[in-house]
Amino acid sequence: MPPSDRFVAETRFHVRYAETDAMGIVHHASYIVYFEEGRSAYARARGSSYAEFEATGVALAVIEVNARYLRPMRYDQVVVLHTWLEEIRSRGLTFAYEITEEASGIVCVSGQTRHVCINGEGRASMLPEQWRKWTLA
Repeated sequence: MPPSDRFVAETRFHVRYAETDAMGIVHHASYIVYFEEGRSAYARARGSSYAEFEATGVALAVIEVNARYLRPMRYDQVVVLHTWLEEIRSRGLTFAYEITEEASGIVCVSGQTRHVCINGEGRASMLPEQWRKWTLA
């Protein structure tokens, strides 16, 4: 269940046919793309965008991905992706995710991604001030 003590971005979407495998179930790699969309939606909801972030000369490198598959998702199913910040550090952050079936609220997938901020040379860098101001509340 998403935390109630911090900002949570919600994204609703239909599972697309191209995201499923031969069994009609969402392919495991598609969840990583869903997580990415969640991060983008989170940034937009907080008044920024990842494009603006990269325009400052830095990027977020994914250094770890975890996904726990609890219930299969299928083509055309309406789901809700919840995205929130688990941790903010001076040079990185951790996002958490939960994807639920819209109709029932049952959790299908939960996960986390850890990121480090890097500069144009690929070295660890400070997060931009605007992003560091995001609190966990």
